[in-house]
Amino acid sequence: MTILAIDPGTKCGWALFRNGKRSASGVWDLKPRTLDGAGMRFVKLRTYLDRLAIAHSRLHVAFEEVRRHLGTDAAHIYGGIVAVITAWCEEHGYDYEGIPVGTIKKFATGKGNANKAMMVAAARERWPVPVIVTEDEADALWIGACASQSLDGLAGRAGLVE
Repeated sequence: MTILAIDPGTKCGWALFRNGKRSASGVWDLKPRTLDGAGMRFVKLRTYLDRLAIAHSRLHVAFEEVRRHLGTDAAHIYGGIVAVITAWCEEHGYDYEGIPVGTIKKFATGKGNANKAMMVAAARERWPVPVIVTEDEADALWIGACASQSLDGLAGRAGLVE
């Protein structure tokens, strides 16, 4: 199974995991250009997702589930990005899940309130090559690793793996 992990935001971290191992990761810049309309960030996201759909017939999509935002604009952008992701998954028949922020941080560092620097340091230790450049990519990697472990556990309990 291939997992697409997404850290939703204007700098949208993403990671692909195949059989529980990192296969690719990076950051999609969804910021609209000067003359773009506000909805352009969502069009850009959909384009990136569509490119992945061409390469992967079956995906499980996991994204960071944020319940508190520091500002109204951030909340609106997050909500729009998650709406695009979940609608896209529904249209393609992909399973998807939101994973709470605290769960991801505890999985990565052992602390549910870990800061960004701790998350990046833990990611660089676990995945030293290629170098993780941003906190958005690091978060996406941890989301993918968390989802991989969760799915492996579910498959094991269902008797699907030995």
